[in-house]
Amino acid sequence: MSETVPTIPPYATMLGFTRYVTRTGPAKATFVGGLRKARERRSGFNPHGQLVKALKADIAFRTGGSYLSGVPALVKDRWKPLYESVSAGALTYLISLGAPDQVSLAQTRDAVASVGPLAVKINPHFGLRYEDGRREAVRLHFDEAPPTPEAVTATLYLMARHMDQILPNATPVLVDLRRGTTHRIDPAAKPADIESWLAGEAAAFTAMWSATAA
Repeated sequence: MSETVPTIPPYATMLGFTRYVTRTGPAKATFVGGLRKARERRSGFNPHGQLVKALKADIAFRTGGSYLSGVPALVKDRWKPLYESVSAGALTYLISLGAPDQVSLAQTRDAVASVGPLAVKINPHFGLRYEDGRREAVRLHFDEAPPTPEAVTATLYLMARHMDQILPNATPVLVDLRRGTTHRIDPAAKPADIESWLAGEAAAFTAMWSATAA
């Protein structure tokens, strides 16, 4: 009698899926295989947690960057270069939000999107509420390289698609934290074209996920 191998359904976080769509050729399959193995091991570590907390604290307490300036000294030595390289851009972004008393944090919720046959977890880092009534759901990009156009499009579209669950009446924002720059949806983009593209990418992702289990 042969043993039954437990089936792990295809799944990706928004970060994993947007990193996947930027890859080409054999690198796509290698990347999906790595995601599946990490899922099997339930492994994962977020090295950016303290920085996100510091940025949110500066917004919430209107402290103008004092938490961001101090956080590199609080992390382990191995993470100091990362925090030093990211915190300056994070401060640039914080300043770009305008007067501290004109913006506050808003609670966001995660959502699970069905992209073709693939379940994708949509998880912004935080929400913002401006005094003039505007709301934003913010996802942060920490990588050394700027986000590719494909990653920007996929991230913003997936958040927009589920904004009723994430933060009603908000607009999605992707912040390239190392450079302190903000990306928003291109008004000229055609949602039907993006939906078709993402569905195709998700179908290929699902096929590769199943293949790595064989």
